[in-house]
Amino acid sequence: MEMKKHVEDEIECRIAVINEKGLSLLLYKDARVDQRILDETFGMFGWKCSHQSIDGNLYCTVEIRDRETGEWIAKQDVGTTGYAEKEKSQASDSFKRACFNWGIGRELYSAPFIWVPAAKVQIQKKDNRYYCNDNFHVASITYNDSREISGLLITSDKGNGIFEWRAQNRATGMDNATIRHPVKKESAKRSAAKKEYLSKVQMKGLEAELQRTGVLIEAVQQRYHVDDPAQMSEETYNKVMKALSETKTADAA
Repeated sequence: MEMKKHVEDEIECRIAVINEKGLSLLLYKDARVDQRILDETFGMFGWKCSHQSIDGNLYCTVEIRDRETGEWIAKQDVGTTGYAEKEKSQASDSFKRACFNWGIGRELYSAPFIWVPAAKVQIQKKDNRYYCNDNFHVASITYNDSREISGLLITSDKGNGIFEWRAQNRATGMDNATIRHPVKKESAKRSAAKKEYLSKVQMKGLEAELQRTGVLIEAVQQRYHVDDPAQMSEETYNKVMKALSETKTADAA
């Protein structure tokens, strides 16, 4: 059974990275949205969840009842800690991550990098830290047949459209294959023993796309949970380059 795609009033915007040049936004939804989708898809008694602490980390297991066999099928994930209310944030995050494993909210990860120039928002500085009190809303969102975001409009609480994007035509738009270059093949044994690093060509391609779009490397690190960009996996690199290739240039943002 296909999960419902998120609509505008279910999606919220959160500032990921901010500096004097602008800010980047992430799309997210809270746990209540996931609960409602589970209720609508499987019924109130067709799913259940439980939490378990393992090595100090809180895991959530979401189980869904197979209507044909009556069997309960489980998927689990671990939560991360927020800045406040540690246990509550871990419980909520682990639940949302377990729901993601069931397909809920995966489409939000197909969004482009959302970079908003400083001219479109009110960025202030206090004690050497930048902040913005503007509130942002998803005014419109559309999806393609693959459940990927194909159109997005974000407005501020002042009613201004601060970010608008539509997916490029695959026949004419930039493809990350034009920026990526193949890496030399290695034997499976050597590759497994060697720590994964991006090639110099890949790093130059990434830096060129960051410069073109104005997206900060910190925004990439936060969105994809990457500590060192040079050590991101090939799969993550491809996702980053795909998202960047669909992001407007800094001047056109």
